[in-house]
Formats: sequence, C-alpha cells, structure tokens
Amino acid sequence: MKAAVCLRYGSPDALVLQDVEKPTPGDAEILVKVQATTVAAADRRVRSFTVPLSYWPLARMALGLRKPRKAILGTELAGEIESVGKDVRLFEKGDRVFALTGHDFGAYAEYRCLSEDEVLAMKPSNTTYEEAAAIPMGGLTALHFLRKAKIKTGQKVLIYGASGSVGTFAVQLAKYFGAEVTGVCSTANLDLVKSLGADEVIDYTKGDFGENGVVYDVIFDTVGKSRFSNCVKSLAKGGTYLQVVASPVLRIRMLWTSMTGNKKLIGGTMAEKTQGLVFLKGLVETGKIRSVIDRSYPLQQIVEAHRYVDRGHKAGNVVISMQQTDKSGSEGGI
Repeated sequence: MKAAVCLRYGSPDALVLQDVEKPTPGDAEILVKVQATTVAAADRRVRSFTVPLSYWPLARMALGLRKPRKAILGTELAGEIESVGKDVRLFEKGDRVFALTGHDFGAYAEYRCLSEDEVLAMKPSNTTYEEAAAIPMGGLTALHFLRKAKIKTGQKVLIYGASGSVGTFAVQLAKYFGAEVTGVCSTANLDLVKSLGADEVIDYTKGDFGENGVVYDVIFDTVGKSRFSNCVKSLAKGGTYLQVVASPVLRIRMLWTSMTGNKKLIGGTMAEKTQGLVFLKGLVETGKIRSVIDRSYPLQQIVEAHRYVDRGHKAGNVVISMQQTDKSGSEGGI
C-alpha cells in the first residue's frame, strides 16, 4: 500500500510517498481502508519537531531521536472497514467509520488497523469522508476543554483562534451550550466565524480584545497566541481560562495565578474518548455543528499540504484525500 513516510525531522520535504506493507488486523481489530485524513497540528509539530527547548530531551525520547519513531503520521481518519478480526463485535465489514488515532498516528496510509475499543465510531451519515475526517481532533479538543469550563447558558465566552480547527468547533459548541460567543480571528476569516454562530467577531489585526473593557466568563485560547496578561485581566471573577498550547513557562504562570487568585486556569491535553466522538456525530447529523475545510489535497501532494499549513493561515482543516475518484462517501454514494 501507499503511505506518506516521515524520514526525518524538518521541512515538509521530509515526507516521502512509499510502498509499505499492508497491515493485517488482529483478532480484536478492524482494517480500515482510509479515504481521508488531515494535516493536524500534532502532525506538523512532530514532523518539524516544534517543541519548547525545555521539553527537547523528553520529546526526543518519546518521539524519536533523529526522526519520528512513528514514521507514518496522521492523527485522524475516515474510511470503510475492509475486514474485521474474529473477536470484533461492534463493527462489521463495509461500515463507514471515523476515528482519532492520536499519538499512535498512522493515518497517512491507505490502510490502518484499529482496535474496536479505540476512539472510533460510525461516521455521520450526512458527511463526506473528508468532512468526517476533519472532526475528531478539533472537535474532541474543543469539547473536552469547554466541558472542563462547565459552560452555562448566557455566559460570555471568548474563543481566541476562532477560525482554526479547534476554534471553529469551539465557536459552534459554545453556542450549542447556550453561551454568548465572541470569536477572535484575522480579517480574512471574519465572515466564516460569523457564519458559525459567533455573536461578535474581533479582528486581532485591528484591535486587542484585552483593551475593550469587556470581561468574559470563559476565555479559550485554541492556538496559544493570546497575551496571557490580557486574558487574565479580561476574565470575570470566578471565570475560567482554557489553554490548548501551553509552554512550560506559561504552565507555571497559570498555576501561580490559579493559586493566588479567584480564577480557574486549565491547560493540559485532551482526553480521548469514544463517547465524545459519538456525541459530536449526533450534533453533526442534526445540523448543530459542521466541520470546516480550507483545502483538500490528494495523498500525492502531502508535501504541498504541509507547506500550506506551515504558513499558519489555514481556516478550519486541511484534508488529505486518499482516493482520487468516488470520494464522497455519503450514505448511498459508493
């Protein structure tokens, strides 16, 4: 089978298309014919080894010394089950699924084996494979952090990085939970964020939300680029600050601020659970949320896709399509 293999840490040119052995599912595994995957932030970070300097020793041990230990990247996918192991009970051949492979990666390949108890579910019936593949990482991350904040109806919520993969889901989910949502993004994405339901949109190139005097019950930085001091200043008493990308220094500042003040600061990693994926599936099928796709590339153009993401201006998700024909995958399609 074909797979995009990461030969070293560095630029997108480190990704090379190669023939690799097709996996064989174990007794409790399914074999998925991958139809679509994405260029997620985790894929880019591992490929380029974009890690805070203080984390380098541990990161090298965990990810690989000279090149990624998991040579085939790809953290989320959608596809069709080609075969199942004899002990599989929840799925059968022909099922159309979507999944989060997470730190096990492996989605940049035409086939991927998954255990049926991984973060895996039947894909939404009203989506294409590309739309479904763009849900797990951004959707589950947004859901995890917003649930941590215990959002209540009527609260003011600010989403920083509202046009990104996590941000686009965070805006929609916060609205679903009944919040009054303000999105922060660039000029080019103002209309997109408004279309997702944001009550107000702030163009960060023209003004700083921390200077407008408004306080928020929840501030969710989905990209790690807001000014921490402004966030704390703009957070209401008893409010919650959510941070997806926290450097070691920022983690210390968050801990100290939480210990010495009356505001809750939450960082860390997303808890990957199938129940969350099923919850998101239901919201997609009822039209409450949708995935946002900026661009789609064939697997043969994986290098170009990573180059585009490296520019830092994508809106929503960049998708990789494994199949060149009959890609829709919507129910009744193929």
